[in-house]
Amino acid sequence: MTGQHSILVGVDGSLASLHALDWAIALASKNGSKITIACSYSLPTFAAASIDGGFAALDDSSIQEGARVVLEGAAKRVKDAGIPVIAQIASGDPAGALVELSADHNLVVVGTRGRSGFTERLLGTVSSALPAHAKCPVVVVPGHGLRDSDQLPPIEEIKRVVVGVDGSAISLGALKKAVHHAKIWNAELVAVGAVPLSKGAGILAWVGPASVDHEEVLRGYAEKLDAIVDEVEAEHEDLRIRRIVLDGTGAELLTEFSEAADLLVVGSRGRGGFAGLLLGSTSQAVLHHSKCPVLVVNKKCEDYVIASPVEAD
Repeated sequence: MTGQHSILVGVDGSLASLHALDWAIALASKNGSKITIACSYSLPTFAAASIDGGFAALDDSSIQEGARVVLEGAAKRVKDAGIPVIAQIASGDPAGALVELSADHNLVVVGTRGRSGFTERLLGTVSSALPAHAKCPVVVVPGHGLRDSDQLPPIEEIKRVVVGVDGSAISLGALKKAVHHAKIWNAELVAVGAVPLSKGAGILAWVGPASVDHEEVLRGYAEKLDAIVDEVEAEHEDLRIRRIVLDGTGAELLTEFSEAADLLVVGSRGRGGFAGLLLGSTSQAVLHHSKCPVLVVNKKCEDYVIASPVEAD
């Protein structure tokens, strides 16, 4: 990873990718990061037979030119905002290319639900595969309702950050990242613990509903969440974290909270912890249904710390 904080943004020419780029620009203007924009392309997977029975040569020059046009437009958008920018073309599968590039950056930002973009692939499977394999945290910015004929919506100031915490190591890493983003944006931070009591799963799957005192279980989880959050607050005296423990699954609760949040933070493929249920497939479910951007932390980037707000000289 480079010494200078850097945000990697995947673009493909769609409005959804430009919306994600605008989100990255807003963050960079807060924490002083530079931005690297990448457009990936790959040749078709089929080979056409030529008249003499051989294979037709595939000329990728036009594909490269299309990628350059996309990058030029994206780079101008960043430069106009006064943010240092690097643009690069990455040949190969978009998800794989971004995973490889992520090793040299502090954060990757991509959009979802892209349509009619240059690659038509970057914002589909990438937004699902990339968070699980990237070497740094990934922010997925939803593009709900975006169409190529629409105006891009403005990027709203982040006022509330919500993080899922289940006591596992990866969720503690997610809490750490949530703290840094809350401080960057001077936002309210809310830690959410999910206890799936009423769905016939989780605890009830092996204890049985008749033998469970729901209120007692919720109090127990709340005490454990308080212990975790108290320790974090002790390290950040200027920060107060709201704590919420509710009956429900992590995916359901965090998706519901996304209606009122400006950023969700979740861990990917978490195991163990006092809940042991919040942060496994939850991150994937939240990515598909969240109404706000989602920051995903996986085990490969637990030690990552995003830049703190840059102080004026």
